[in-house]
This record gives sequence, structure tokens and C-alpha cells, in this order.
Amino acid sequence: MKSSLPVFEFASRRSPVYAPEVMVAASQPLAVSAGLGIAARGGSAADMAVAVAAVLAVVEPCSTGLGGDAFALYYDSATQHVAALNGSGKSGGGHTPEAVFSAGYDAVPARHGLAVTVPGACAAWCELHRKYGRLDLAEVLAPAVRLARDGFAVGPVTARLWATEEALLRGSEGGKSLLVRGRAPRAGERIRNHALARLLKNIARKGAAALYEGAAAAALADAVQAAGGVLTADDMSRCRAQWQTPASTVYGGVRVHECPPNGQGLVALSALNILAALSDKIKGAPVSAERLHCMIESLRLGFADGAAYIADPDFSAVPADGLLSGEYAAARAALIDSGRALPQAVCGVPQSSSDTVQFCVTDRDGNACSMVNSIYMTFGSGVVVPSLGLALQNRGHNFVLRQDHPNCLAPYKRPYHTIIPCLTTHENGELHGVMGVMGGFMQPQGHVQILSALLDDGCNPQQALDRLRFCIQPDGAASVVALEEGMDAGLADSLKARGHDVRPVSGYARDLFGRGQIILRQPNGFWEAGSDGRADGLALGF
Repeated sequence: MKSSLPVFEFASRRSPVYAPEVMVAASQPLAVSAGLGIAARGGSAADMAVAVAAVLAVVEPCSTGLGGDAFALYYDSATQHVAALNGSGKSGGGHTPEAVFSAGYDAVPARHGLAVTVPGACAAWCELHRKYGRLDLAEVLAPAVRLARDGFAVGPVTARLWATEEALLRGSEGGKSLLVRGRAPRAGERIRNHALARLLKNIARKGAAALYEGAAAAALADAVQAAGGVLTADDMSRCRAQWQTPASTVYGGVRVHECPPNGQGLVALSALNILAALSDKIKGAPVSAERLHCMIESLRLGFADGAAYIADPDFSAVPADGLLSGEYAAARAALIDSGRALPQAVCGVPQSSSDTVQFCVTDRDGNACSMVNSIYMTFGSGVVVPSLGLALQNRGHNFVLRQDHPNCLAPYKRPYHTIIPCLTTHENGELHGVMGVMGGFMQPQGHVQILSALLDDGCNPQQALDRLRFCIQPDGAASVVALEEGMDAGLADSLKARGHDVRPVSGYARDLFGRGQIILRQPNGFWEAGSDGRADGLALGF
């Protein structure tokens, strides 16, 4: 039955969820169910994560899928080792600034074949499963195959996102395959995707080669080239996921781990370091103008450094150690005036040395995974491959075309990437939690806000996610601050008095503030979780 109430018109209460053995928190109930089912079969956190990611690719194709990228942080309880998995694809061999200029553009266009980089999610799923999985890949992917083949009911938030890009899909050569009689599906409507079911079954049999070689790779490359892009089947065949050492810092007595560049995790860590240097100023009321001002300014400075330095480290050295040093954080914190916003946040000189899904899983052995999958903007580039049942990302839009910039477009290069999972540990190496907030450049802002709620104010996971948020523009120009509906008017006035351009955001537009998930490990060994009410999902365990 169709609801007469729009999404976000009402707020329902959620409690934190507790479970003794396993936990899943995700933006779709069917994905949570799949993860728990895999756990019940003896699967590890890696098996659970891949199952959840695959189901999300089926039921939330506007935000994620095999046409996108994935990053993960994995905690191995046996060794207390935290590993970062980079599943971001590279540009094609023909991807150059000249190719963009010759097509008549002065920047990589967002909704165009030129924005499509090699989708790395499939490589990431298969590599995570290879290293830490216990079950057969076919068993792990079975829930997603079944839902794609037999159908699923579209959630209300997902239906709304789908509808926002109905015109984009209608105008795309293959986009109509993701519509129902030329329109976006409605909430509760049954959707099937037989092409995606076939692709998932092939991946279950052949692994990543099912997408990166043969007919699938050729079909994907053909679709990109038909949309004006340059990706080839050879570019597809080069795709590999890469294990990396996480970047980290200590905040509130907890070590915060983020994926290293080309991801923007350094933005969150830099902002946390600056906030730590301002600890005397942020004490007191949890949601005060003083604290929000300090958070906003810290993030503006973090984004300025991120824009200047974050790029593919295979092409440009990223001064991560310098950016995360205490001395540098103190120098950046000294720039912040408690009574006035910076007229412009610019990068410093450290010493050298978007629409997305985020979910968390934990297993009975204490292993944990925080993972983000994304096709960037809603339905990505708008390029759809009907024979594969998926939309392709537009991560190439984040490249710049200035030859002197570390993030300049070049062949076989990973772009500055917005998707960042988060994982926290105690200083003795034991797991503290897994978490994240999806949503483009909102992600580091979401990390800072939920970590402050958890560590500065002692919130439980659900309280941290329920707290109203702000979102700033990442370009370092005059401080434009979006405030979520419900924030105190006096707080907004106080921020305006400090020079911030405050813009209230309400209703459906609140998806600007992202959708997060948190699972924490309690001292008694139980899991405690929360799931963002801004999404269709939940947290559940056993």
C-alpha cells in the first residue's frame, strides 16, 4: 500500500541494538538479513561483508554496485592486525587531459563516458573473500543472486533517490533497463534484474575474471565508448585490488584508522588532530556554536590540505606523516579564531616524510569489517550496461586537468576518492568499533561528528547517528554551512555572527548529511550497534 507520508516527514525512535556473537548494520534490511544468514552458516566477517555488498548492489543500484568502487578496513582478531583494502579502479590508457579538451570540455564531465574509470568493487570483493573468507564464493553470493533473479521490494529512501535521476536514465542509451515502463520504481514495488543475476552467478564461478575479462569486459568498454569515454577491455583486464597500511591518529584515547590516499581519510584524521589541539574550546555543551565552529573550521582546513595533496601515491608522494603530525595540527589549529570564520581555508605546507553505501559487520570470532561501496553520484555517470544490469561510476570527475597538480588526470591512475570506511582500536590493539558515514564529501565530516559524539560525549551508537549534522562545502572558499532541520535557531544565528553562510536543509534534501552505521565492541564482549534513520536500513545481530 502506498504511504501518504513523504520520507523524513516523521522521526521514529531507534534504540541501540545488542548481540553476543555477530552484528550487521547496513542501509537495507535485505542486506542485513543476508549478512546474518552467512554468519549462521559459519561465515567470517569477510564472507558477511561480501554478501552484504552484493545484496546492496542489487537492492540499491542508484548508490552502489559492480559498476563502482569499494574500500574496506578489516580487523583480524587473531593478530589484532588492521588492513586497508583499496578497491578503486584506475583511469584508462587513453585517459588524458587532451582527450577531455578535444571532446570540448574544460573539466571531466560528471555525466559522461569520460568520467568512467575501471570499476574496482568486484576485485575488492574477491580479494577480501580470498584472504579472509571461509565459505565458497557461490554460497556468499547466493542471496544476491536470488534477489536479483526473483525480485525485491524497493525501499522508500531508495525509491526517492531512484526518482531523482529518472530523466538521466531515460536519456541514457541503456538506462531504460533500470526503469519500470519508463519510470523509476515506487516504494514497495517489486524489481528484478536478470542480467545482474547472471553476472553475479558468473562471478561466483569464475571470480573477478567474470567481469574483467571476456564478454563482460567488452560489453562494459563498448558502453563507455558509446557514451564518449575511452575505457577499453584491456584497461579492464588490468584491475587489481590492493592491500595497504591504514593511516591513523589517536583521538579521545582511541586510535582511529582510515584508508590511506588516494582516499580522503586523511581529511578526517587531520580534522580530528586539529580538534584535539582545540580540546579546551570544545568542552561543554555537546551541540554548541563554539564546538560546531571549531569542527567546521577544522574540516575546512582538512579539506584544503586534502585537495592540495591527496592523489594516487603511485604518481605523487603524499606527505601523510607531515599532515598528521602534532606540530602541524597545532599550527593549523592556531589559525582558527573562535569568534570568526576564516575568510578562506588554504592548504598548509607540512613536512614531507558521495551517493554511496556504507556498512559494518562483525563475526563471532571478533573479526570486523567496515566497508564502503559506491558509484559516486546517483547512478554514477549515467552510463548503463544493460547486458550486465549495472550503472557505471563517474569517479573520473574528481580528476583535475592542471598538469602541475598531484591529482591531474593521467593514464592508469587512481583519482582522489571520497569513499572512506572507519575502524577504531584501543591502544592495546583490541577492537573498539567499526563505523562510517556515506555521502561523498560528507564522509570525513560524518566521521568527525560521530566520533566526537562517541568519544567526547559518551553517546551510544544510535545516539551518535541520530544527532543532527552539519555539512560544509569542501572547496575552502567562504564558509557555506548546511544545517540539518531541527537544529536550534539560536545556534544558527551564532554561527552566522561568526561569518558562516548558514543554510538550513530539510525534508528529502537531508540526504546531504549522509547515512551512517556503527558497531562497537563492549567490555563484556557484546556488540552494540546503531543504524542511521536517514536510510532504509537497520542493525541486527544474534
